[in-house]
Amino acid sequence: MKDRLLTLHPEGKKGVNILVSKYNVIRAFILKTLEERNEISYKELNELAIATLKDSFDGSVPWYLVSVKLDLEARKIIERIPGTSPHFVRMCETKK
Repeated sequence: MKDRLLTLHPEGKKGVNILVSKYNVIRAFILKTLEERNEISYKELNELAIATLKDSFDGSVPWYLVSVKLDLEARKIIERIPGTSPHFVRMCETKK
C-alpha cells in the first residue's frame, strides 16, 4: 500500500487523503514559487502549476494544488494575504 497523508484545513474542516508522493510534488512547487516570487495570486499560482506540471503530474493539478495549499495554510507555512481580492498567498512571517 502506498503512503497517504490526511491533509489539514485552515478552517478545521475535514481534509482529504492523498498520496504522499503527489503531496510532496505540489508542496515543493508551491514553496519554490513563493521563494522566487514572495507573493502570488492564487489564480496565477494555479495557472503556473498547470503549465509547469501538466505533462509530468498524474492527476488533476488544480485539485491537488488547492488541497495542498489549504494544508500549508493550516500548518502555518503559507498564508492568504488579508484584504486581497483575488486572494494572494505568501510564506508566513514565522517561516521565512
